[in-house]
Amino acid sequence: MVEQALRVAILTLSDSRDQTSDKAGHSVREMIEDAGWQQVAYELLPDDRELIANKLVAWADQMSVDVILTVGGTGLSPRDLTPEATRDVIDREVPGIAEAIRADSWKIKHVTALSRAVCGMRSCTLILNLPGSSKGATESLSFVMDILPHAVHTMHGGGH
Repeated sequence: MVEQALRVAILTLSDSRDQTSDKAGHSVREMIEDAGWQQVAYELLPDDRELIANKLVAWADQMSVDVILTVGGTGLSPRDLTPEATRDVIDREVPGIAEAIRADSWKIKHVTALSRAVCGMRSCTLILNLPGSSKGATESLSFVMDILPHAVHTMHGGGH
């Protein structure tokens, strides 16, 4: 099988509308580029459950992206609603990916046990929540980056 570059969209959640201050989103963008994957969309939205859900649906259903990476909104703050918005739109959870991130992150910093990040599928799009800090987002993505192409391949009907 010839692997094609994943088509990835990045959605950063922050009440700050200043894209220049979105260090975590930019760090994730660099990782995507370094992996040779195609970034097809990037947006910064406020922490609003309905806005987040609507954007996830639009990217998955209309743009048919392979992977949507959300950055931020996974903690315990009352404004952290990314996992709820993600669950609102996914067809099935893929809990092993979020569990793997938490397990590997635990070895570095125990506070990562407070992450409520989820991962799931909407049709053939994988949606993965990452933390909002630059270090947390890039470390988390690095723990599972190598399995994402296989996950996408499998979602599209490829074998194990």
